[in-house]
Amino acid sequence: MPSPSLPEPEPAAKAHSARLRELIQQQIHANAGAIPFARYMELALYAPGLGYYSAGARKFGAEGDFVTAPELGSVFAECVGNALAGVLRQLDGERMFFEIGGGSGAFAEAILRQLAAIGALPDRYAILEPSADLRERQQSRLRAALPSELFERCHWLDGPPEREWRGVLFANEVLDALPTPRFAIRDGQVYEEFVALDAEGDFIRVDQPADALLHSAVRHVERDIDAPFADGYRSEILPQLPYWIQAVGGLLSEGAMLFVDYGYPRREYYLPERRDGTLVCHYRHRAHDDPFHQPGLQDLTAFVDFTALAEAGVQAGFDFSGYCAQMHFLLGNGLEQRLRAIDAITDEVERYRRHQEIKKLTLPGEMGERFQAMGFQRGIDFRAAFVAGDLSRRL
Repeated sequence: MPSPSLPEPEPAAKAHSARLRELIQQQIHANAGAIPFARYMELALYAPGLGYYSAGARKFGAEGDFVTAPELGSVFAECVGNALAGVLRQLDGERMFFEIGGGSGAFAEAILRQLAAIGALPDRYAILEPSADLRERQQSRLRAALPSELFERCHWLDGPPEREWRGVLFANEVLDALPTPRFAIRDGQVYEEFVALDAEGDFIRVDQPADALLHSAVRHVERDIDAPFADGYRSEILPQLPYWIQAVGGLLSEGAMLFVDYGYPRREYYLPERRDGTLVCHYRHRAHDDPFHQPGLQDLTAFVDFTALAEAGVQAGFDFSGYCAQMHFLLGNGLEQRLRAIDAITDEVERYRRHQEIKKLTLPGEMGERFQAMGFQRGIDFRAAFVAGDLSRRL
């Protein structure tokens, strides 16, 4: 059950959630009375016009449900720009910067300004944004904020590039929102978590025997951590991750991919004490564990298994570049210079605000260690971006 401290939505928002709930109920009825949890999560987040990321409610920043690194200020994007500028400078011909999930557009605005300032602009800046509402907000923001010569480089895509390209792929807090299957261990066997309806039509969780793909993925994890899961253990796993990486980055003929998200290496992800997984819901800056609360009005996420990401990137034909905590990634890519510039700000209020931005990005109790960065390369060298605090040995 959700916490009683969760704020009550407005009537229009409740009606919106009720429409999505009805759609999901119809899908359950049409699928012999149960759908995989991954399908429930997909509908809750991405159902056209109704899902959390497809509808018009404000999601990012103080007025939304959570704050991402780009929403805090420009420092995160400036450091990422410094890291990826080295990749862009190694490339000949047309170069594209491909951002998956553009959020409010804050990241694109800041990184384009940074890349222009250091002479490393890509020829195109492409944003893959499945939400029509967010796409409109991004376009409006960037058109108003950027000089015309920068905005003209911006393009919006309906899907991954369909021909070979050179450049960089960047995804911040994207992997955590991929619809994820959940598995359970019962009597030593692998089951998949499904969503069904009780007698009152409310959502409930039920387990069904896992298919071959999920079963194989769970057994692979057990072999890798050299420990079978205990009966009753339940968690998330993304057997489709290699196919997703191939879909979004497979046609990148030369360049780099950079993923930033919250998660753990595999041995920490599947600790025995983490026996109900990592699924977390965000609603009005409150985290809770009920994915069935007001579907369409809250974010559903699962932490990232960075070992699985490393495997998927290599399986897609990329070379592994490095892996480190966000704090060390920023420190290794120009954070100290940004801090010196902030220290020189004469406006005390603005200087304090920017210092708070740095603290939230880097402190272990904030985003500094919980968020991590992982890179891959093809035909170039991206390893220098990860020399500060490399954690590859933990994968």
